[in-house]
Amino acid sequence: MSDLTGIDEFLRSESLPASYCQQVDQYFLPFIQRWLAVESSAPKVLGIHGAQGSGKSTLAAFYQWYLRRHCGKRVACLSLDDFYLPRGERLRLGSHQHPLLATRGVPGTHDLPLALGTLEDLRAGRPTALPRFDKARDDRCEVVDWPRVGAVDVIILEGWCLGVPPQAESELADPINALEAEEDSDGRWRRWVNDQLAGSYQQLFAELDCLLMLKAPSFDCVASWREEQEQKMAARRAGDDSAHFMSSAEILRFVSHYERLTRHALSVLPARADAVMTMDEHRSIVSLSYKGSPG
Repeated sequence: MSDLTGIDEFLRSESLPASYCQQVDQYFLPFIQRWLAVESSAPKVLGIHGAQGSGKSTLAAFYQWYLRRHCGKRVACLSLDDFYLPRGERLRLGSHQHPLLATRGVPGTHDLPLALGTLEDLRAGRPTALPRFDKARDDRCEVVDWPRVGAVDVIILEGWCLGVPPQAESELADPINALEAEEDSDGRWRRWVNDQLAGSYQQLFAELDCLLMLKAPSFDCVASWREEQEQKMAARRAGDDSAHFMSSAEILRFVSHYERLTRHALSVLPARADAVMTMDEHRSIVSLSYKGSPG
């Protein structure tokens, strides 16, 4: 095991078992050390893709902790979720464009100008406020509560659809689940989402110097992973009357919004990502491979 002073404190802060250190030593450190050795302009931008509940935010938090404490790097950590449109704007989008767009998540429900502007400011070394979104209230946090950073050496951006290309028109014809069959029978919603993904999202993804994929074994794991995530959020916000947390039935409906592009990502992204960490159903990494090599 590598000498990682302070790792116990990190594990406690993230409610992680001691066994997490095995993945740190076998997979997480070899990847980040290899990436740091690659010459590129500063600040370096690392993208982490993973399905809902796959552990990408925890991995981003680990890399932020490790880079700061053990490498002396200045790090800004962001999630694509931080750039969700405020609830009011999504409700208007749902009213004017399609009712399913009132639910956060799919391409078109993010503030892309804000995301691109934030990355531009960070790359330029300007003092930057990092947007934050409160999922328990389903709304953007007040600007006064956004953390602020100065010049940074590394930017970490994680997101469930990060790096995913749009689907071909032929792939959009048939509904993929009951939600699409019953509430998007004409395909208008999924085609609009695909058009958004083909636009400014690709501009955002082009900002990444490296894309790391956390590859789930299948979409079937996602609902149970997302439910665990919801339970952890509820435990952290116990007693907060302003917070709402989803039931199992609500989570099943929620992840149905993500199913199409999650399955698409599992199919096409392993060949596109710079590195792939393959996971088992328990979210343990079982292999690490790099583009152009077996790993």
